[in-house]
Amino acid sequence: MDSTSIQLDGSEISGVQLESGVLSVHFSRAIIIKTMTGSAERTLWWQAGDLLLEAPELDGELPAGPAICTGGDIDDNIYTYRDMIPLPLESRGSIRCDLRLQGLAPLVVSARAIRLMMHGTPKYQHHLRK
Repeated sequence: MDSTSIQLDGSEISGVQLESGVLSVHFSRAIIIKTMTGSAERTLWWQAGDLLLEAPELDGELPAGPAICTGGDIDDNIYTYRDMIPLPLESRGSIRCDLRLQGLAPLVVSARAIRLMMHGTPKYQHHLRK
């Protein structure tokens, strides 16, 4: 089965903002891993996008400035996505986002809904050999 996901470790975040009840985490360079049915190899891509959290409740402060993500968890109701975000992603319910940021305090947010909006066309980097 084909699958596509953002690898959090190494993805670049250019900023986080809270506006009109929506927290936006802007990935200027999200690392994307694609797996295709019947292929033993995976491929590495990058693309910009926004992780949007509705009705956010912050645990701490918003990070100041750009950051490199070093991993984290996205809790989507009964599912936990560790160190990755599935593409596509849109869900409502009990949402929690805990992103570890290099050199900064983690971004920890609870929300009622989550959505991932990618921008532009993914850019191919290379094949990942086993």
